[in-house]
This record gives sequence, structure tokens and C-alpha cells, in this order.
Amino acid sequence: MFNKKILVIDDTELMQRMIKDILKKEGYEVYSAYSGEEGLSKVSSIKPDLIILDIVMPGISGFDVCRILRADDSNILTPIIMLTAQVSEDDKLIGLELGADDYIIKPFNSRELVSRVRNTLVRIDRNRCANPLTGLSGNVEIQSELNHRLANQLPAVVVYCDLDNFKAFNDVYGFARGDSAIRLTADVIRDAVRQEGNRDDFIGHIGGDDFLVITTEDRYEEVCKFIIEDFDRRILSLYHETDRINKYIYTRDRQGREEKFPIITISLAVVINEAGRYDNWLQIAEAAAEVKKYVKKMPGSNYLRDRRI
Repeated sequence: MFNKKILVIDDTELMQRMIKDILKKEGYEVYSAYSGEEGLSKVSSIKPDLIILDIVMPGISGFDVCRILRADDSNILTPIIMLTAQVSEDDKLIGLELGADDYIIKPFNSRELVSRVRNTLVRIDRNRCANPLTGLSGNVEIQSELNHRLANQLPAVVVYCDLDNFKAFNDVYGFARGDSAIRLTADVIRDAVRQEGNRDDFIGHIGGDDFLVITTEDRYEEVCKFIIEDFDRRILSLYHETDRINKYIYTRDRQGREEKFPIITISLAVVINEAGRYDNWLQIAEAAAEVKKYVKKMPGSNYLRDRRI
């Protein structure tokens, strides 16, 4: 969290000095504005990572500042923590309805302030990195997690998950139904890790119909089996009854020729970091790409472990 910029909008010198002293000790850059008007101006020039906003101020109130900020697309994701001296449920509800992320009630102690600021920033950072369709961690967090495990020699059995015949399904059923298939896959993988994996296992959404699971050598087979069984059962719900009975769909290629495609299946490529075999996430990704070539040639849903020496 170091070097995150925080703008405090409050009209009292005592509150400004107290918040600044607490947060600067934690490594944050802290800026002050003593009115709503000054705060709006500094938001544009400073572009803070978080705003601490008092409700009661002369001129433009904190509620008005929050409303103005949320009406501007460039500030829609900037987290806002509102300050209030009044223990009022109405104040809380109004602020939350306007788009505030959290509340701090005066007086507060330094530990509460630091915790709320840190937790809000962590949550927002995670949301920005997450895949918007599934809410799973995206590529930045995937790479970070893999490199962290490799650097610290932590267990790293990586399962790359890829859908088969997904493009044909998208062509026939449309993008909305395709998105449903992606979300269904994410749910299946979550359930598999929750029931068969470990507490510290990691799930990521690489993009499109590609997912990743990091688990341990003693659990990966059970995770893979659960994913395959659950996916094959649940994916049928996205097909029309006739297609479910036929177990295939028809679509046309670029030359207009009609082709037959089976029901979507899932292919799992398993890469195990044995004895520090890999140094970084790129090497694991390359190994998985090779394994995926073979597993996708197999009929139906399958998993295959990289057994190259």
C-alpha cells in the first residue's frame, strides 16, 4: 500500500492533522482540502487512490461532493470513505446510496482508520484486477501468485482449464449464452476447489474460456475429476432439448459449409513443479500449452498430466 495517494476533505485543521499523522506513518501520501470546492479541484489534479470525505462542511456538503464525483466516469472507481460525527442510520444510507465505500464515525482511533483505509484499498485493487464476467482473479494476480509460489518453493500444481467446441456454441447460441457458459465454468471450478481442494488453493480466469487452478499434488486429481463430472452434467442445461438429445449442434464455416460440433467439453492440462523445475510463470504456461495440445485431441472431457522429463 505504500505511495498510495489519499485526499482528506475536511474543514477542521485538527482532524486534518490527526489523519495525516496517522496515515503518513503507514507510508501513504496524504493531501488536504478544507472545503468541498477545494476537494473537487484537488481530485482532478492529484487523482487520489482514496478519498476521506467529511459530511458536514460549509458550502458544498460531503454528500454533494460524493454525488458530483460519482456522476463523473473518471471518478466512478475512486473509493470514498465518509466521516461523520453523527451516529445516524440515515446518514449512512444516504452516503452508501450515493456511492460511498465505507464510513468512519468520529471519534475514531488510529487502528480503525488504518484498517478501514487498507481494507478498502485492497478490495478496490482486487476488483480492478478481477475478470468482470466471473469475478475471478485476472492475469496480473495469476502471474503474481505463480511467481510468488515458485520463488518461495511453495506447492504449485497448475491446472489449465480450456473449453472445447466453445466457438461453435457461441456462433449458434449467441454471446449472451456464451457468457452463461463461461460463468457456469467458473462456478464449477469454484465448487471443485471448495469441496476437493485446499484452503489456500488459487483460482484465476485467464480470459475467454481459459481458467487456471493452483492446488497441490495430493489434491489435483480429485479436483480435476470433480470439474469434469460436474461440468459435463451442468453444461447440458444451456442447450435446447433437441441438441441435448442429438449431443451435437450444426454451424457453418467461413465457406458456408455446414459442420457438426459435439456438446462443449472441458480439457484440463496439469503441470507440476517438481524439484524446482520451473523458474517463472512463463515456463509453466509454455509447458501447459504443450500438454493442452494432446488433451484437446482426446474425445470428451479429460485431464492430462505433463510427464515429460
